[in-house]
This record gives sequence, C-alpha cells and structure tokens, in this order.
Amino acid sequence: MCCPAPIRNNSVRDEMMAKAEELAEALAPRTTAYHEIWLTDDETGEKTLAAGGSNGHEVEPIYGPTYLPRKFKTAFALPEDNCVDVYANDLGFLTVHEDGKIIGYNVLAGGGMGVTPSAAKTFPALAKRLCFVSPEDVIDIAVAIVKVQRDHGNRSDRKVARLKYTIHNMGFETFKEKVQEYFGKPLTACRDVDVYGFDDHIGWFEQGDGKFFYGLNIENGRIIDREGFQLKTALRKILSEMSPGVRITAHQSILFTDLVESDRERIASILHDHGVKTSEEISTLRRWSMACVALPTCGLAVAESERVLPGLIDILEPEVAKLGLDRDAFTLRMTGCPNACARPYNSDIGIVGRTLGKYTIFLGGRLLGDRLNEKYKDVIPFDDLPREITAVLACYKAEREQNETLGDFCYRKGLDDVRGWTDQWLADHAGA
Repeated sequence: MCCPAPIRNNSVRDEMMAKAEELAEALAPRTTAYHEIWLTDDETGEKTLAAGGSNGHEVEPIYGPTYLPRKFKTAFALPEDNCVDVYANDLGFLTVHEDGKIIGYNVLAGGGMGVTPSAAKTFPALAKRLCFVSPEDVIDIAVAIVKVQRDHGNRSDRKVARLKYTIHNMGFETFKEKVQEYFGKPLTACRDVDVYGFDDHIGWFEQGDGKFFYGLNIENGRIIDREGFQLKTALRKILSEMSPGVRITAHQSILFTDLVESDRERIASILHDHGVKTSEEISTLRRWSMACVALPTCGLAVAESERVLPGLIDILEPEVAKLGLDRDAFTLRMTGCPNACARPYNSDIGIVGRTLGKYTIFLGGRLLGDRLNEKYKDVIPFDDLPREITAVLACYKAEREQNETLGDFCYRKGLDDVRGWTDQWLADHAGA
C-alpha cells in the first residue's frame, strides 16, 4: 500500500509510488501453486497422475514450497503524511527525503492489530524501527524480512503466525541479526525521522498538473442506496458523466482524480440530488471515525459496529459542539470484535466489541498512528457509550494543555486520573 493521493510532478511522491509498485511486482508469486490432477480409470479403478506433482514443479524463489504462514501487509509512508498507518503493517517503509530527493527509507517491521479474544498470547503491536536502507536496497531488505518470516514464522498455530509474533518469540535483536544474515550486509541504524503528519485527503486539492482530485468521505466505507440516501446511484452518475480516476484510501474513503474546475459544482449537485452530503458538510468527528463491517457480515463479530457507529456519532456531535471541540481532529474507531479490522488500538478512542451489545473503550493512541492506546473501561453497554465518551471529552476540554491532542492528553494525564475525573463528572451529571 502507498499513499493514494494523485499529486503529480512531485519527485518524492512519484519515486515513492514507483518504488511501491516495483516492490509489489517483486513480491508477487512467480509460480503456480503446487497441484496434482489425477485421473481414475472407470474400468480398472487405477489412478494416474495427469498433471502437476513434484516432477517438474518449480518452487517459488521467495516464498518456497509452502509460502508464508499468514498474511503479510506492506506500506510506504511519508513523515508528513502517514495516511496508510505505516506502523500497523507487517512491513513499513518510511520515506526519508531532503530537498525534493529521497535519501532512503526507515524500515519498520512487525505491526499488526489483530487479537484473538480467547488467546491471551495474542496482542496488538506497532511495527518496530529496524534499519535504514537506500532506495536501491528496498527490494533486498523486503525479501530478507519475508524470508525470515517464511523460515521462522509459526506454522502450527494460526493465532500467532503473523510477523509480530515471530519478532516477539525470537527477540528483536535476534530477529534483526537474522534479517542481516539474509540481507547479506550490515544493517544501518534508522535515520532520525518519524511520522509527524496524517492527511486523509478529504476535500478538493490541486493535483499539480492543472487538474484536481476530490476526496469524498464514505462513512465506514459502505456504498449503498437506501431511502433518502442514494450514494451508490450518485457515484455511478459521477463516474458515467465525468469518467474520473478512482482511488480508495486506507480510511475507507474515495478519491476522484483528474477533475477540472467546473466539476466542483456538478459533483456537489449530484451528491445533493441523491441525499448525500459533501465532505465539507460532515463533522470533523464523523470524518475521522471508522468501523469494521461486523454483524451480520463477519463471522468473527460478537457485537455491532458499522451499523451502529453512525447513530453513535449522531448522538455525540451535539455534545462535541457544546464542548467547543467540533474542530478538533481525533480518531474514533469501532470494531465488532478484538480482531481489530478498523485499527482501533492505535486511535485516540477505540471501541472494541466485547460481547453482544457491550464494548471495551481504549484511550491514548493518536491520529498519527504511532502509539498504542490502553484499556480505559470494559464491558460498557452500547447505550452508555455516548455519556462515557462525552465525559472523556469534557475532561479533555477542562484540563488539556495548549495545542494538546486528545490522545496526547490521555497519555500524559494517565488513564487512572482520567477515569477518576470522568467518574465524578458522570456522577454529577446523572439523570441530566
């Protein structure tokens, strides 16, 4: 994955995108999977291998005969724009650039959000800073890390088969030594560069080539037609009339690319005609919220998520406005189970399904995506979530420092102090 924003004639972004495409091509399987096709003689019952088998089967040069133990996600990010949530990926490349030129990449390894509720041995993790490589070494370092996971990842227990568990079980220094062995030369320490910005690319932007792109917020990624809200039909009309390019963001939204100035009014008109708000008309709270599909689509879900988060936002919006926080950007992410498809564990506020109708609240991550949050309150009924979250926001409003974000506030103050303050606020406002 790479930033999807179509910003043209930008040497850093152009080179980063090209490198991401080069790596995707390099890591694509080059052989067919192992297969055997047998024919049975109807008269004699004798079975004959007609195709495939080990004879002549070419072993995949990177993944070997058994491929990887589990999924493996890779992302490229910019320090000023971590829109891909690079620390949540198995393998991340953080671009290091100066004066319009990419110097190299800080390599990150071992991120992943998924947790299995019944398995205490599972945990969310942010990727660790491994090393710095030149652009010429990106493919080789990626292949080395993939091969370490291939050879040392857990193949007996799917719950702990991701790269984060390989690193945990080996120990980071041992993992690093093994990567260096496979890489074939010493690893260089990461440069003193880290993420400091996150752009969701929502709204109108110049592309740099005389054209524009428009980021349309798609709430929880659901494209649907229902009474009074025909998003699917609106998108079809925009695509058929204007033939824009389409890109999908890591925050579940859509970018229409290669537009002209006159498309602004027409797109707004089409959206309004179909009961859809423009990105400029939604609240900051809704813009930065995200949910997984959960019930009834996902077989792992134990609670609602996508279907109930919009209603939760409806209740919270006036409370946020009363507190004067309606322009504050903070991530609120909700999932129907701890497997964490919507990345709740590095958000400012994470809401994770615990059982039907009840949730765990996490606080203290942040929009930048480079810090895990912590458990704040557990087994909270859905109907109590608005008051619990409003209490947290009231605490933030009352005691934050200048320019302090919600996640940074909770992290600095500590969740015990936040909990004490909010419990008193809830008692004072009982029945209100």
